[in-house]
Amino acid sequence: MARYTCSFTVAVSLDRLQQSLIEVLRSCNFDIIYDTGDYLMAREIPGQVAFAKLVTVEVLIDKSTATAQEVRMNFVIKNEELPLQVDNHCHQMFDLVHEAVAQNRQWQLLESVAG
Repeated sequence: MARYTCSFTVAVSLDRLQQSLIEVLRSCNFDIIYDTGDYLMAREIPGQVAFAKLVTVEVLIDKSTATAQEVRMNFVIKNEELPLQVDNHCHQMFDLVHEAVAQNRQWQLLESVAG
């Protein structure tokens, strides 16, 4: 199973974060399948790759440390594919999501940590 993680701290109000985050994931070809307000799960829309390569994104919004203008988000991007190559489909989607979050104009990126 391929699995990549990263976290972001962005300057945005909690009110605007949820909708902006959904728009970012949809722009990366993901469909939101679960949303509780502080946890969001999205799955890559089928059709472009084999079923085992479909990527899932989980986002945990850390409301316990959020302020009125700053929020931390933790991302887990994974699929069932064995990461036999460095540039596998899951890693490509990780790069796409990472770049989309970092470049989103709805918030200001304060910190980005990939791990």
